[in-house]
Amino acid sequence: MGDTILKMRHIDKIFPGVKALSNVDFNLQSGEVHSIMGENGAEKSTLIKVLTGVYPRNNGTVTLYDKEIFPKTPKEAQTLGISTVYQEVNLCPNLSVAENIFIGREPRKFGFIDWRQINKRSQELLHTFNIDIDVTKTLDNFPVAIQQMIAIARAVEIDAKILILDEPTSSLDEEETKRLFTIIRELKKRNMGIIFISHFLEQIYELCDRITILRNGELVGEYITTELPKVELVAKMVGKDLDSVKEFDKAAAKSIPSDQLFLEANNINCIGKLNQMDLTIHKGEVIGLAGLLGSGRTETAEILFGINQINKGELKIHSDKVQLSNPMKAMQKKIAFCPEDRKLQGIIGDLSVRDNIILALQAKEGMFRHIPYQKQVMLADDCINLLKIKVSDREQLIKNLSGGNQQKVIIARWLITEPELLILDEPTRGIDVGTKSEIQKMAVTLAKTKGMSVVFISSEMDEMIRTCTKLIILRDHKKVAEIENEEISSENIMKAIAGGEN
Repeated sequence: MGDTILKMRHIDKIFPGVKALSNVDFNLQSGEVHSIMGENGAEKSTLIKVLTGVYPRNNGTVTLYDKEIFPKTPKEAQTLGISTVYQEVNLCPNLSVAENIFIGREPRKFGFIDWRQINKRSQELLHTFNIDIDVTKTLDNFPVAIQQMIAIARAVEIDAKILILDEPTSSLDEEETKRLFTIIRELKKRNMGIIFISHFLEQIYELCDRITILRNGELVGEYITTELPKVELVAKMVGKDLDSVKEFDKAAAKSIPSDQLFLEANNINCIGKLNQMDLTIHKGEVIGLAGLLGSGRTETAEILFGINQINKGELKIHSDKVQLSNPMKAMQKKIAFCPEDRKLQGIIGDLSVRDNIILALQAKEGMFRHIPYQKQVMLADDCINLLKIKVSDREQLIKNLSGGNQQKVIIARWLITEPELLILDEPTRGIDVGTKSEIQKMAVTLAKTKGMSVVFISSEMDEMIRTCTKLIILRDHKKVAEIENEEISSENIMKAIAGGEN
């Protein structure tokens, strides 16, 4: 590693009513790969957006080669030598590869764009990355992996000093990832400073020289990768003290699973989402999917609900092989799914509580079998009373409810479909402690009294420990451990996430 080329000092970023970043420092040296890590809400992206001119900073300094900079737009940041390649490639699919590399900087001859020169230089540039493609073809002819490498090539062509890679491997397979890493190591040799953001622990430890950890918009610390054990990294990210792991009274809450299997997954695979997962879910079981953000928890849930399809392996429900090619087929197999983002994927804000509750059942019944209004009223009132949803009346717009009550409405929506498997993805995020406790107890009660199978996903380790009888630990879109009963503890979960380290 070389000299420090970028220094961010005492960075604050305030949005109306929220302090997103508080007194954050960050350093980048030439010829290094430096990872910024943190759980959901750590504000990694906000820090990057301050650096690249998407957001103005409220306090602090940013210096590049000891000169303070004030980029007001990503284009200004790019002019200063700071280039970003996002997970979703931000190039123009309808233009050729060569046009994308030179867009806005086309060489000219006699006042006209010199297409021959553009194509020649693009071909030569890509050859340095061992990419042999026809640069005159439009970008949409090539897979995401090639598009990302073209975006990196463009950054090299504009003589970027700093390259920011935001989740660059999330849509790549193993071979494509290796190829990308080869290119990154080559750029290191050219003394480029690289900021690498990823949730894949193995990749971080394979590639990165240093790690900066953020939690809740504050700096936890900066560490040399080889000196930071994985389990300690996980502890710092989630805010747990390994020396003071608390035990919880688990016995009173847990359900006792039946011997009867509801679902069995054998070696299922979904490209870019999940690798070779084996999974069994018994009736009356509350099973947790644990892991850091990006580990494959939500992706697994979406596969079980037919949002994403498996391309390899076998899925069985009640011992019968099934293909859940869409959510409707999953609903017909009595599977229900409460998504992670209730505002974007769950509620329809301008509809009433009643409308939102009957939505899934109406979809299941079909558009030509309209649920009578009186039955809608009965179902809505029963759910409001059962789940203690605080509303002025059933016709109140759901967008005017608190987050916790919105969450209860979504759960009610699925309960009236009488599912055998209920998937709860982050059901307690952003709601008050009392409602959190109610939802946890409800998950256990449904398993105990109704024999329902429940998949419970949460970033809060403590509630997973209190609620689940079995935990599937995921890392880098793979199942890495299965923990049951008395083995379920914060320490064992963190060890499994970190790869078995003590």
